[in-house]
Amino acid sequence: MRQEALDLLRRIGGAEDNAIDLAGAALSLALLDHPVPDLAPYRAHLAQMCADLAAIVDAGEADDLAGRIAAIRRVLVDLHGYAGDSETYEDLQNANLIRVIDRKRGLPVALGILMIHLARSQGWEICGLSFPGHFLIRMDLDGQRLILDPFEGGSICEPHTLRELLKQTAGLEAELSPEHYAPVSNREVLLRLQNNLKLRHLSTDQPAKALEVVEVMLLFAPDHIGLWRESGLLNAHAGKLTAAIAAFEHFMELARQRGASQALMQQTATLLQQLRSRLN
Repeated sequence: MRQEALDLLRRIGGAEDNAIDLAGAALSLALLDHPVPDLAPYRAHLAQMCADLAAIVDAGEADDLAGRIAAIRRVLVDLHGYAGDSETYEDLQNANLIRVIDRKRGLPVALGILMIHLARSQGWEICGLSFPGHFLIRMDLDGQRLILDPFEGGSICEPHTLRELLKQTAGLEAELSPEHYAPVSNREVLLRLQNNLKLRHLSTDQPAKALEVVEVMLLFAPDHIGLWRESGLLNAHAGKLTAAIAAFEHFMELARQRGASQALMQQTATLLQQLRSRLN
């Protein structure tokens, strides 16, 4: 099962973004940290939730945007009991879709993936947003757009709610800007999910575990320039000099292609020189 999950993530790394099955990819990521004998029960659960949503749609109860949101909420919250885990928010299980399904509790991004999966099963327009610190989603229909908070069961976020959320996560001086409403790709949603694990490992002084997460992230996001630099830094910290050099070299190649700042390029070149001298 683990090898199958790794192979799937590698295939995602070379796939077009719109071909990525978010929930399926998230289950593969979850399997790496929480091995189970078979993912079939979890896939069946996702399929059942989609069938529940289809039944509501067939009954004519999701004709407008408000009705679609209510239908998703009915399936996720009322029928299946999902909720944001406000009591043990920092628990790593909240970013693992297998454990989220087991416990019916999770982080905003994990619950958001479930909401996106449900909406897309009906062909509805939905996306994650680049809102900092708290994952939000947006649903669109006929020119109407609403921003939803998956952590609160898909509640609609009014402007004052967004301002309060932003100040909680980005500081009291932060103000809303268009970049906070920008849609993110499927790959970026998965990166955000895994970033929760990486940051928690770093905050608990477990750089080796953080490195494992980064290496998995690079499987499905091999062109993410920042991850290659993080890989170099974490490998260097672990004394894995050859791997660190290779990661920094790949970073430099991407950085040249994308016009990264000269200061960052020079800093990385200096790190490379130091690592090569240590290796020799």
